[in-house]
Amino acid sequence: MVMENKNSKHDKDRKYNYFVDGEKFEADDSTITGALIKLKLPESKRSYQLYLEGHGNEPNELVNDNTIVSLDKGAKHFISVPPATFGKL
Repeated sequence: MVMENKNSKHDKDRKYNYFVDGEKFEADDSTITGALIKLKLPESKRSYQLYLEGHGNEPNELVNDNTIVSLDKGAKHFISVPPATFGKL
């Protein structure tokens, strides 16, 4: 007798939440890249830098397009930041 692993079906149906600038998004996988996060943003924000908010006294962490972020341990919060234009007015 073959028994179905109930957890595998549950894992397939699971959604992973994350937030960018306070807006909630869902992912099907437990990991996501910076590039995939940016694809869900409005086109005007896709060239922005993306930062993972640090907890407590931890600094915010830059998330590059190829950075892989785990969403497995609770919802992550990201901030999008426009490119800096130093010395230009």
